Amino acid sequence: MNISTKIIASLCCLAALPLANAADFEDVARVVSVAPQVEQFNQPRQECTTGYVTVQQPQQKNYAGSIIGGLAGGILGNQVGKGTGRTVATAGGAVVGALVGDNLSNNNNAAPAYAQQQVQNCRMVDNWQTRTNGFNVTYTYRGQTYTTRLPYDPGRSLRVRVSVTPMI
Repeated sequence: MNISTKIIASLCCLAALPLANAADFEDVARVVSVAPQVEQFNQPRQECTTGYVTVQQPQQKNYAGSIIGGLAGGILGNQVGKGTGRTVATAGGAVVGALVGDNLSNNNNAAPAYAQQQVQNCRMVDNWQTRTNGFNVTYTYRGQTYTTRLPYDPGRSLRVRVSVTPMI
């Protein structure tokens, strides 16, 4: 037998294979039970709350009183002393005058000012969810019980493909 004869014989056998299958057909089986298969998964989410806190407002410092008090104290100190004492009295008068002037001009701001400030606090929280990822289906066909997993709930009946082949 040469090679071309073998190839032709092989092709004939392959072409006859579909004819060798006896019969494939569809039928209906009775569903006995359906059990959904669920899975839990965590999808964290951010949870935020808004609150209020009391904060101290920065005070506006008034430097005009210090300047005017320092000048006035320096002038008065200059009037008091003589010689080198005049220089010391002028400097001391300027320092004391600046302190007194600052105290007088900023005395109205002695009580600190407070205000309400909005703050937002956020944190991540677990968010567990459940989802169905398939159905375990038990069904009977011609007195035999079978189980399979399907992506959907088939209801009361299930279409099945039946393949009948002769025993060799």
